[in-house]
Formats: sequence, structure tokens, C-alpha cells
Amino acid sequence: MDLASLLDSWRVHLEAERKSPETIKLYLLGVRGYLAWCDERGETASLDRASVSAYIAGLLRRGAHAATARARLYALRRFSVWLVEEGELPADPLVGLKPPQLDQQHVPGLPEDEIRRLLRACEGKSLRDRRDEAIIRLLLETDLRVGECLALTVDDVDVRGGLVLVRRGKGGKGRVVPFGPVTGRALDRYLRLRRGHLLAHSEALWLGERGYGFGYDALHHALTGRGRAAGLVRFSPLQLRHTFAH
Repeated sequence: MDLASLLDSWRVHLEAERKSPETIKLYLLGVRGYLAWCDERGETASLDRASVSAYIAGLLRRGAHAATARARLYALRRFSVWLVEEGELPADPLVGLKPPQLDQQHVPGLPEDEIRRLLRACEGKSLRDRRDEAIIRLLLETDLRVGECLALTVDDVDVRGGLVLVRRGKGGKGRVVPFGPVTGRALDRYLRLRRGHLLAHSEALWLGERGYGFGYDALHHALTGRGRAAGLVRFSPLQLRHTFAH
């Protein structure tokens, strides 16, 4: 069986199940990583327990985090289940294959002085400055995940009411999340500048510079850049949600 030739069909299936683009990307990355590993070894790729276990063990030996190896295995297991459902395999060879145990990692929240420094690093009147401040304040003040924040549309934000609508969160569930007036002011300042953007007609709330959109990589690059400007050591956008939790 040519597993690589079935990936496009699997993508169509995942899209029909309304999996998020980020989830589909991670699933495909996991399977393609395994196929590349088999190719490097000069082996025909097949979904057998011994090969998949060797692949996962190799990832861990090369220094991959347990969470990364676990995600790769989960992608392969989901692919295997689909192959059985579609009649491409007679039985699932990966049933019961246990993922690596996760390390308990502590993600610290930001202390108040670092929050102030991070927000000062966004001071300015450009679209980029006001966008980054609005994103940081929104993530600090709500339980939004980065992916949920990126998925927001202009219509999802009620600045006057202090509410943001998450249409599809984890598990496909939606919810309404409140925010305060300072975050509302930051959002209003950004939205007013957004009107002059080349993509102002776009539904997406967050826009990049010079006519570009704004995805996960762009957000990570923008916010880690603000962290460096603020002098924060090993800052990650994930810390903003953990700061809210604290």
C-alpha cells in the first residue's frame, strides 16, 4: 500500500469532519514525518507496531519532547483508524500502542513588572503596535487559546459590550468570553487603524503588515519579538494564558 498517496484523501476526510486547520496540519506532519523516516532507512513505509515504535523511540533519542513524540504517534493512530474505516486495511495494527509518558512541565505566569514591560514594548501608533498590544491584553485577560484568538473575526468582537465570541473552541464547543474596558480600548484603537488596511474587507480580525494575513507563525514571531524588546528571558505567547490562569 502506498500510504503517501492516501494523504490527500485523508485530508478531505478531516476537513469534512470540520477539524481545525491547525489540527489537520499536525496530523499530516506526524504521518509525513514517519514516511520520511522510513524512506531514510530505505524501507517501504507500512503501519506496523514494530516500525512505528522504533520511529517514536528514535524521536525521543534525538531529543524530541515527549509531547511531540506523543502527537506524532496520535497522528499515526488516527491515520490507521481511518485506513480501517475506509477498507484500506483489514484491521488496525496500532490498537493499544501506548504513547510515551508526558513530563510534568511548569509554565510560569508573568509577574506584574514583566507584564508592564511587555506592554510598554508595544507602545506606538502603527497597526502592528496596536495589534500586538490588543492581542497581548486579550490573552492576558481571558482564557482564549492562541488558536482561538487567531480564529476570531471582526464580527466576533463586541468592543462596547466587552465580549468576544469563540465560535469553535477545543472539542468544537463555542463560548462567550468577557474582557474589561482597557482591553476594549486597545481593540478599538486597533480596529480603527485596521479600516485602512489592504485587507480591511477580510473577516479575519487580525491582519499582518503590507497587505498580508496573520497566522500562527506570524503571531509567534510578533509576540516573541515584543518579549525580546521587553528584555524577557525565554518568553513564549503560551505564558499569557498561564498568566491569566494564575
